[in-house]
Amino acid sequence: MQTLEEVKNSETKTALDYVNNVFEVVKMRNPFEYEFHQAVEEIFDSLVPVFSKHPKYMNHGILERIVEPERVITFRVPWTDDTGKVQVNRGFRVQYSSTIGPYKGGIRFHPSVNSSIIKFLGFEQIFKNSLTGQPIGGGKGGADFDPKGKSDGEIMRFTQSFMTELSKYIGPDIDVPAGDIGVGAREIGYMFGQYKRLRGAYEAGVLTGKGIGYGGSLGRKEATGYGTIYFVEEMLADKCLSFEGSTVIVSGSGNVSIYAMEKAIHLGAKVVACSDSNGYVYDENGINLETVKRLKELEGKRIYEYALEHPNAQYIEGCSGIWSIPCDIALPCATQNEIDEYSAKILVANGVKALGEGANMPSTLAAINVFLKNDVLFAPAKAANAGGVAVSSLEMAQNSARLSWTFEEVDEKLREIMTTIYRNSMKAAEEYGYQGNLVVGANIAGFIRVADAMIVQGVV
Repeated sequence: MQTLEEVKNSETKTALDYVNNVFEVVKMRNPFEYEFHQAVEEIFDSLVPVFSKHPKYMNHGILERIVEPERVITFRVPWTDDTGKVQVNRGFRVQYSSTIGPYKGGIRFHPSVNSSIIKFLGFEQIFKNSLTGQPIGGGKGGADFDPKGKSDGEIMRFTQSFMTELSKYIGPDIDVPAGDIGVGAREIGYMFGQYKRLRGAYEAGVLTGKGIGYGGSLGRKEATGYGTIYFVEEMLADKCLSFEGSTVIVSGSGNVSIYAMEKAIHLGAKVVACSDSNGYVYDENGINLETVKRLKELEGKRIYEYALEHPNAQYIEGCSGIWSIPCDIALPCATQNEIDEYSAKILVANGVKALGEGANMPSTLAAINVFLKNDVLFAPAKAANAGGVAVSSLEMAQNSARLSWTFEEVDEKLREIMTTIYRNSMKAAEEYGYQGNLVVGANIAGFIRVADAMIVQGVV
């Protein structure tokens, strides 16, 4: 007769074999999609104790189903540039899971966009959206179009062509896109106008991130950055730490970065560095946020211009060097895989105490392992980055009720959501034997809500 320990080991081996087998199938069916593989592996590694404790998820084939998108749409986007020449880009929309609500996820315009990146983002979005507690499923979209250097007319023509095709597959109760890298208020406005023109109806709930004057929500612009800080604040407080008096570095200088800096500064931190895709600025006196806002939001300039206005600041070419600056708290808010194992080791050697992922999957798996092994407080993206989609869901609620909430009301709800995500992630980590590990906790908490709903809804 098997001992209890032997039974546990047997159950763990069965669960591990199941996870590994499904992952091998994922790699075989999706060759060369390395970003997608990375996202799947990171989540799968966390779920072994769940399958060991609850074999029903294996019996119902949850992993086999959840890794396959419900729908993948790829389409041609033809448009004309200012010289009258026809250009062609490729558009994507991955409608990954509608188990707990309509597909929800941003649209990214960037030359790096391909099926692997869109699938990794869409897969992550399932669990991120689940963590918010809101009734929204997971999706993502985009195009390999670069808005940089394009005129407003070119961006409008491209975006209208993109929406002409995308409009066939979205709707307030079907799929609700939002912005992402390269897609801000201007692009959302063009998309909404084209959708309205094609449908002949004013459906405010079809897009989020809209302008305040036509159905947008106060607080949406700030939501991802503020949400990241609210999550990290909870994580720090549990260790009797805070932003007060801390030195912080933030990668990026877009919406997420700017408003993460704003809230961190409001809480008493000194932010000494930020970046864009060309390089970074270091200001030992503390970044002047008003300068960054003006340069990036109003004038559309590159971050090196900051050093021209602040002689004490330094501009350094290349992005990765930002992680060599000593800091207490690091906030990667730019793009995926910006922190590799080497950068993680430098941060640890320089005494970093906490890291909050404001971007989607900004740390490689090797980097995450470095942080966890060295007891760095680590806030994973699918939890810490969930503020944007949380407020997008609140925007959908306002659109449905034809109401507008105050900034204070939205911000209060955002803080409550981020606090709940933190508590639920910590609770799940403890329940499954990984106390304090928010990577495991967030993955498990997000997964269970979706998996239970999938079982109830049958094989669909």
